[in-house]
Amino acid sequence: MQLTQALHKALREKPQAPAVVFGQRRSTYARFCDRVARMAGALRQLGMGPGDRVAMLAMNSDHYVEYLFGTWWGGGAINPVNVRWSAQEIAYSLDDCDTRILLVDKFFAQQVASLRDLSKSVRTLIYVGDGPVPEGMLGFETLLDAAEPVQDLRRQGDDLAAVMYTGGTTGRPKGVMLSHANLYLNALSSVAAVPRAWPVLGLVTAPFFHVAGCGLSLQLIQRMATQVIVPYYEEVAVLDAIAREQVNETFLVPTMVKRLIEHPRFTEFDLKSLRMVLYGAAPIDATLLGQAMDALPGVQFCQAYGMTELAPTVAVLQPEDHLPGPHQAKRLRSAGKSVPIAEISIRDPENNELPPGQVGEICARGPMVMQGYWNKPAETEAALRGGWMHTGDGGMMDEEGYLYVVDRIKDMIVSGGENVYSAEVENALAQLDGVSMSAVIGVPDDQWGERVHAVVVLRPGADVDEAAVIAHCKTLIAGYKCPRSVEFREQLPVSPAGKLQKFVLREPYWKDRARKVN
Repeated sequence: MQLTQALHKALREKPQAPAVVFGQRRSTYARFCDRVARMAGALRQLGMGPGDRVAMLAMNSDHYVEYLFGTWWGGGAINPVNVRWSAQEIAYSLDDCDTRILLVDKFFAQQVASLRDLSKSVRTLIYVGDGPVPEGMLGFETLLDAAEPVQDLRRQGDDLAAVMYTGGTTGRPKGVMLSHANLYLNALSSVAAVPRAWPVLGLVTAPFFHVAGCGLSLQLIQRMATQVIVPYYEEVAVLDAIAREQVNETFLVPTMVKRLIEHPRFTEFDLKSLRMVLYGAAPIDATLLGQAMDALPGVQFCQAYGMTELAPTVAVLQPEDHLPGPHQAKRLRSAGKSVPIAEISIRDPENNELPPGQVGEICARGPMVMQGYWNKPAETEAALRGGWMHTGDGGMMDEEGYLYVVDRIKDMIVSGGENVYSAEVENALAQLDGVSMSAVIGVPDDQWGERVHAVVVLRPGADVDEAAVIAHCKTLIAGYKCPRSVEFREQLPVSPAGKLQKFVLREPYWKDRARKVN
């Protein structure tokens, strides 16, 4: 159970097959593995030891996949950086797990100066881009050219493979520790859960810093398939890549599906090669599904449910569950059934299992469950209590084993497929002069599924408007975490014991909806 195992297999069985395509750059498995081995050698020369974290701040590219597997080949652990974070958030994630090597591409080279000032741990900066290497950085290609390929250190099993940061309920991101076994078995299980009868050529549009993008790449490598990569999601780039490379499948969130089929140039591209659209982060409504099936005849749709702490997938709604029939409306509200390696249980606050039809917390157990949160033993113990990963999602299971997500227990918003913890936004709001109290909730949004909504109580005499609130937040936290709407109140609803009652704030927005979350 080592993440590099599939590369050794591909070297023996299909070394000249295409592995990675990025624009005009193409690598066979033989070339890709050689660059991975050289990358590993370069990182070890720079001081990377077994389990040491190596970070990358970049858009998707073939070099990103080389970073992933080069780090693993050399024995290190990846720390992919969320490109949408503020410099303060990035520096925290680097320092929290003592990341000393950081790769940066041309899109983020201008942030290097501020990260140097903010981060106490980073020692070595590598420029992954074309053109002159910025001062104080090492050139990626120069390093690879000078490095000798090294033997795979063959880290495996419970050895640390990744520290992937998610939002935190306390206002600080949490580093999710994932092992080789976590990621390897989840990728294998995800492939087994949805058998395909065709040779696969997959398009990666989800960001590699996100476990969905990283996980899809792992699945494609395990299948010795070809992955076509675009730097970021943009409708024309995605449509062009599918048509040009004859892509068979891709992963999109429902918002992306909607934007794709509604794009004015959609009909200009030949998409006949596309066989499957995997989607996650939110269910797909029946109207959008019907529009997508009409626009993409013959394409199968498949939903994946999970989270970073589960490496990530634990349930799948199969393509046949999306087809018209007597059960379609009900099934489309579900997240599907558990994947082969996962157990899913609905449990009450005392950790007792609840029978079908009763709502409780969705919990999961299996070899894909994280090792814990980096340097956060109390939060790890709370999340993994009783041997189950407590997801923070409220849900129920029917008699056939279909999982339904109905509410969110932990204070989190999912907007456009990104997790936003209310505490992070409220901490930012608390630093704005004039703000006395605030509460951040998720409210329905046609484009993003949910949007971040702030309810603010101002101090007497404060002159603060919605624009000022949003602008202030953008200086401290990532743009997707910032409120998209703000309302001002004289007070917030609290219980007799003084506890903030966010359900009172949420209720008017969600009262006519079966699900209380996106």
